[in-house]
Amino acid sequence: MDDHKHPLLFESNQQQQQKIHQQKIHQQNPLLNNHLPKPISHKKLISVASIAAGVQFGWALHLSLLTPYVQLLGIPHKFAALIWLCGPISGMIIQPIIGYHSDRCLSSWGRRRPFIASGTLLVVISVFFISFAADLGLFFGDPIGGESSSSSSSSSSNPKPKSIVIFILGFWILDVANNMLQGPCLALLADLTGTDQTRTRTANAFYSFFMAVGNILGFASGSYKNLYKFFPFTKTEACDIYCANLKTCFLLSVLLLLTLTTIALTSIQEKPLTSHDSSSSSFVETDGEDVGVAFVGEIVKALRDLPRPMWVLLLVTCFNWIGWFPFLVFDTDWMGREVYGGESGEGKQYGYGVRAGAFGLMLNSVVLGFTSLGIDWLAHKVGGVRRLWGYVNFLLSICLASTVWITKMAQSSRAEIGDGSGTDHFDPTVGVRISALALFAVLGIPLAVTYSIPFALASIFSNSSGAGQGLAMGVLNLSVVIPQILVSVASGPWDVAFGGGNLPAFVVGALAAAASGMVALTMLPSPPPDFTNRSSRIMRTRSSPFP
Repeated sequence: MDDHKHPLLFESNQQQQQKIHQQKIHQQNPLLNNHLPKPISHKKLISVASIAAGVQFGWALHLSLLTPYVQLLGIPHKFAALIWLCGPISGMIIQPIIGYHSDRCLSSWGRRRPFIASGTLLVVISVFFISFAADLGLFFGDPIGGESSSSSSSSSSNPKPKSIVIFILGFWILDVANNMLQGPCLALLADLTGTDQTRTRTANAFYSFFMAVGNILGFASGSYKNLYKFFPFTKTEACDIYCANLKTCFLLSVLLLLTLTTIALTSIQEKPLTSHDSSSSSFVETDGEDVGVAFVGEIVKALRDLPRPMWVLLLVTCFNWIGWFPFLVFDTDWMGREVYGGESGEGKQYGYGVRAGAFGLMLNSVVLGFTSLGIDWLAHKVGGVRRLWGYVNFLLSICLASTVWITKMAQSSRAEIGDGSGTDHFDPTVGVRISALALFAVLGIPLAVTYSIPFALASIFSNSSGAGQGLAMGVLNLSVVIPQILVSVASGPWDVAFGGGNLPAFVVGALAAAASGMVALTMLPSPPPDFTNRSSRIMRTRSSPFP
């Protein structure tokens, strides 16, 4: 046998290229040399990823119940989207800051765990303000009434200003807390998997799966109208059944989050970062000298030095979230208004629609969970993650455009029955309900990709460029929150310009999703070679942030 054909004596050209690329990463990022983890068991990855279930339980309640609830407190529909500005703004400011400092945190608990614990504590505080907003508002002088969904007059004519202020305060704190949780959690998963792309994708798939679990719990809770009976004290003079159900849901979400966070933080032991390691990652070389870089300068430098793959990733993510955000904010409102023909605070139809929307979101989460576990398989079948992301963005576009068709079906059937019965308030036909619920279910497929692929690619591309994982997640979050700000600001004028309703924002979302798919298929590069072979593992130092 010729020696050059022996697999144990000579490496392939691909393996040699992988080693050269791996060495380049280590040279670019001294911090990585001291803190690449040893292979971590799936059990520990799951324990960290499971925090997403607790976080997403609360987010599911955001998406299914809070948009209707703020209208019941007296905020008109055209201004409801402005309440959601606090999430994008806090994400744009908080997550890069948290990511930057978590990369350099010198706490004896490690780099990520202090921020995860602090975020959990803030969630508890925020849930208290949100859940008891009506009770605290009454205590400080708000009028009773105007909150029940069965009220004969619109609640916007009888607002509760003090309850609204308390609610918005809690809403802001909750968004800050979620950003303190999600960024460090994703960065911790990236720390645990290192440059092993297979484990990175698996860890993000676990995270997406547990987001689906949290969604299922949240949406199932939101669709059950008698949940408050588990905690009878939640129904008060200021808080009717709808409010009491919301209060109970949030209390359950806090209990789940506290349990999962405690398990994760006690099962993972991070090795504290030393001041020497921190200084090596906090300075850059300029003409052979180390120059300190402040946070703002670091963000600017991070954006300036982003490789082309990361810029394309940010662009695809930006278009993707312009597509997603209108539906995520107004999905249950769309069911209550356009599909069931109700109005917030007027009659029971709107409440029925909101609960039906919550059930649709639960179906969406079931599909999301199963799809999350099959992301790698789907990517293999379609020819890579780039194509998978592009294809599902086109699917998202088709689904968002179909909301117009479903709405027209509902309006047409409502007009027909109204002509014969003298009323236009009735449950939609079976065909309309099946179409709407099928739409929610199918959207679980692109949502699973949105929750996993962008973060996995950001982790892989940041490894290739030698960037910190926390800062990389913060930069990626900018392309998520900026579209949310644009949609939140523009949806009010769209509402007025097109006579009210949610369809204008959905149509814009459909166009943006199609653009995201085109950019993903034509411009987004494939990830660099994987570094899971034995030779690359030998290059890792024995020093690890995880005992």
